[in-house]
Amino acid sequence: MNLRALALLCGAYDLLIGIPMLVAPVLVARLFGAAAPVPVVNAQINGVFALALALGYFWAARAVEARRGYFWAAGVFAKGAGALVFVLDHFANGSPAAFLLFAATDGTLAVLTLALLRRPGPSAGRPST
Repeated sequence: MNLRALALLCGAYDLLIGIPMLVAPVLVARLFGAAAPVPVVNAQINGVFALALALGYFWAARAVEARRGYFWAAGVFAKGAGALVFVLDHFANGSPAAFLLFAATDGTLAVLTLALLRRPGPSAGRPST
């Protein structure tokens, strides 16, 4: 897998999460065994955040070498921190076990992003600017 393919995968993943959270947050919560969000706008804002990540991934896919910083911010930090938050919340606050699916998916994408960013590529050997 390369960064472009990963960007497209992550963009699609975030779209599949973001759209339902934006348009049907109560149904999404119910499907994952969680209480309805109060206020609903909190879940909808999370949907907007996921859609913003998706748009960023599609933008980054067009010029992966020039936009590597986006992968560090969205792919390594946001997805990695999100996975950690899901795990911590599950054990500290008893959030539904289904949330661990998000932890596993986000965590896997974060590790994969990190591995691809650390792999020597076209920019290897060139000084940073």
